Amino acid sequence: MDLLQLRYFQTVARYEHISRAAEELRVAQPSLSRAIARLEADLGAALFDRQGRRIRLNQYGVIFLRHVDRALSELDDGRRAVREARDTGLGRVSVASETLLTITPLLGSFRTAHPRADVRLFQSNVQEMDRQLRAREVDFCVASQPLSGANFEAVELDREEVLLAVPRGHRLDGRESVTIREIADEPFVTTRVGHWQRALLDRLFASEGLTPLVSCEGDEPAASQDMISAGLGIGLIPAVSRKVGSHSRVPVAWVRVAAPDCLRVLTLVWNRDTHLSEAALKFREFTTGRPFVTHHLPEPDRE
Repeated sequence: MDLLQLRYFQTVARYEHISRAAEELRVAQPSLSRAIARLEADLGAALFDRQGRRIRLNQYGVIFLRHVDRALSELDDGRRAVREARDTGLGRVSVASETLLTITPLLGSFRTAHPRADVRLFQSNVQEMDRQLRAREVDFCVASQPLSGANFEAVELDREEVLLAVPRGHRLDGRESVTIREIADEPFVTTRVGHWQRALLDRLFASEGLTPLVSCEGDEPAASQDMISAGLGIGLIPAVSRKVGSHSRVPVAWVRVAAPDCLRVLTLVWNRDTHLSEAALKFREFTTGRPFVTHHLPEPDRE
């Protein structure tokens, strides 16, 4: 077996789909199938169960994948270590976040403090962040939902209140607070399943035995405030959104939600088995060694 076969196997095992794996690897499907067949012949065991055009990783494949992931990760860490020793900079730090609005000020401050660091930023939902950490594709995730893994470590960065944003002139405009039952029939603008805003909305309604009415859902949390302002519904928005960037000028009214856990908790999560460059170590120290700067809202009011 060779390194290329192992990378082919890893990708096919992730997708359990030859054509999708071939597309990502940019190789012809027949060539990929032959490479997997040669690997299985070398091992003396089939790694996938095949049913027509569908394939599924079998028990031997699961065992082998665990070792392949570890071996390829070690090789990738070795390459990074060599690059860092060769380069004059601090190396690279890769960060994934559910929304870019939250992480941008932090990364900007870090780059100012460490201009030689190479910073890479990814926008990912919670499922993708979990995969990226396990595959060691990123060094850190700034997550608003729990990420669990045997090798994951996390530090809480901040917790802030989440408010209800409503269009100006809405019946709730001017209210100090509302209960979940008072907004049970209101259409909500929110994110798709997998994002923290949707998870919070579903959890708050489930605690009252209710299901939210979703009128609009998307993948970009920062767009919710614009859609609420346009009258497409109401939505849960973190307090920081009132004060950061252009959204501070989007005309909506703000109301508190009478629920004790209507909060967003931000954590910095990393895989302790991942090699961290000097830049990544400095980012962790920079992020966890100082208060996480967000713009909190003291009292809801009209803007």
